[in-house]
Amino acid sequence: MTNEALQNKIEKWFQDPEAAGLAFSEEESQFLNVSIDPKYLYELMSKLKSDPDTSLDYLFCLSGVDWGEDLGVVYHLESTLHRHQLVVKVRTPNRDQPTLATVSSIWQTAEFHEREVFDFFGIIFSDHPNLKRLFLTDEWQGYPMRKDYEDEINMILK
Repeated sequence: MTNEALQNKIEKWFQDPEAAGLAFSEEESQFLNVSIDPKYLYELMSKLKSDPDTSLDYLFCLSGVDWGEDLGVVYHLESTLHRHQLVVKVRTPNRDQPTLATVSSIWQTAEFHEREVFDFFGIIFSDHPNLKRLFLTDEWQGYPMRKDYEDEINMILK
């Protein structure tokens, strides 16, 4: 499926693509990038995997991002059947209480990745089956991958 066909397919899933916050780009990449409002994240991800035309059955990367003003997640998806890829970006609506829907019920591998993002960025994945720290101790204060993180004891200053 071409990037253009993939974009058209995604736009057809939403009655009002603008209200769903859909924005597309290729950002000097061979992969189509789609941004979406967090309220529609789970719906989009479900359709991307289950629709036979897209069949994005492989979540190969899920990364937390601190964009400065807000936090978010970038998902890299691939169809092992059709051999196309897609990048999905979503920003949390609130930096102080960053919450997104889990996609672990769609791709089981997301369970691990979401725990890592929670551990380092503090993004809460609602309905995650086991959301707890993965690498850092339970006593660790704060989220070390955030740009505003400060820790005088554990931080190396340049």
